[in-house]
Amino acid sequence: MKKLFLILGFITAILALILAVTPLSKLAYIPSIAALVFGVLTLYFSKDKQASKKSIQLVFLMTIIALVLTTYKVIFTTSEVGDTKQMEQKEEQLEEESLEELEDLDIDEIDAQ
Repeated sequence: MKKLFLILGFITAILALILAVTPLSKLAYIPSIAALVFGVLTLYFSKDKQASKKSIQLVFLMTIIALVLTTYKVIFTTSEVGDTKQMEQKEEQLEEESLEELEDLDIDEIDAQ
């Protein structure tokens, strides 16, 4: 049981680290919490034995790093909204250009071929 929770802890901690450094960093909270739960369960099942706890500490370390990175990105990354007037003008211009292109096409000639 201890090995199962340890393996699941490693997998979720690594997934949390990977998600923390990608643009999907807000999703890193889910595997981070799972890794913490698996780490605590591993500690609970390994209390009886006097085995080395280095691997459990590594799971906790990776999880903490992922949480710190994710929190840093959430706090210090701002999403900027562009000027909507320029976007609307560009959309209208593109629409007019596409209408002109469609008018220039002679559909009867295309159908005849």
